[in-house]
Amino acid sequence: MFAWRSLLLASMFLCSESLAIAPKVLIVNMFTDEASAWFNIPEFNILAKNVTVPGLSPLFPQVHCTKDGSICQLITGEGEVNAAASVSTLVHSPLFNLRTTYFLIAGIAGVNPKVTTIGSVTFARFAVHVGLQFEIDAREIPKNFSTGFFPQGTTAPGQFPTILYGSEVFEVNDNLRQVAYQLAKTAESQLNDTADCVAARKPYAAVHNFTAAGNTPSVVLCDTATSDTFWSGSRIGEAFEGTTGVFTNETGTYCTTQQEDSATLNALLRGALAGRVDFSRIIVMRSASDFDRPPPTEDALTSLLGPAPGFPTSLLNLHIAGVKVVEGIVSQWKETFECGVKATNYVGDIFGSLGGIPDFGPGSLFGGKGAKV
Repeated sequence: MFAWRSLLLASMFLCSESLAIAPKVLIVNMFTDEASAWFNIPEFNILAKNVTVPGLSPLFPQVHCTKDGSICQLITGEGEVNAAASVSTLVHSPLFNLRTTYFLIAGIAGVNPKVTTIGSVTFARFAVHVGLQFEIDAREIPKNFSTGFFPQGTTAPGQFPTILYGSEVFEVNDNLRQVAYQLAKTAESQLNDTADCVAARKPYAAVHNFTAAGNTPSVVLCDTATSDTFWSGSRIGEAFEGTTGVFTNETGTYCTTQQEDSATLNALLRGALAGRVDFSRIIVMRSASDFDRPPPTEDALTSLLGPAPGFPTSLLNLHIAGVKVVEGIVSQWKETFECGVKATNYVGDIFGSLGGIPDFGPGSLFGGKGAKV
């Protein structure tokens, strides 16, 4: 009886797997404006099929897909908690088979004027959880501290954390990132720009360290920092530049700031441990909507609360550059992407949960073999 019942359950599982939607690409957006950038576009109709998935955000309860299910879109809701909950829900939903899916995280972000400018589209290798630190109010920090932020388990800024949660750093497949970068580069000359963006860049362009901020939008390789706190300011920007360097063994280059990517990647890593996704098939793309710090002519509060002329441009450029990545994966599926783009760098979290030896942090907790699940 037991054997018969097990066989029946197994056959039911295989049947449900065969009926599940198996997208080649899943676009991950965080809020309505990012999602809308993919609606009513000439390349494909992401609203042809709408699948309600129990457990998603009540604001965004459906996954949108093309008619054939090859391209789908998840809207997670903003912030770390929403991103983690929504991605986890979808990863474990029986309605979808994501084992060979490529994930294109496509959102807007603040940008470091030392690296690039508003309107640019960036592709990250590292996502650094800069919000996961000790913090002392800026009015009370010791005189010898450069910032009120310093890693957990340490006694001052610039030290590597001795208390680790596992989400401090995630590293994605750099070979895939390079492929996505080259695909997006084909649209670089088409990136949107406006007179308002040009005017917003001028106060930065005259500053020696900020010359990159005066350039026109481009496609850039640089890294991203996650914090639920929506911050602005030169000192905090420099602090998180330092955090990114310390956490990544000085390999990462901080250029964008956002609220979700570390949470999304952690949920996908858990899914990979459960055999539900392939963590080497993740692309982290962020377009720059605003500068993360003010020019010398402005204070941090004015910069934070003032207009963001790069916002509509960044949304347009998410589609302009991102659609080249999506179309490239779908059109070259058999030749390049179906079997995966092999990673030659370490891929995973700070613990080494997926196997291999992290090139940052204290090394693998699992002897390089990965966690046993």
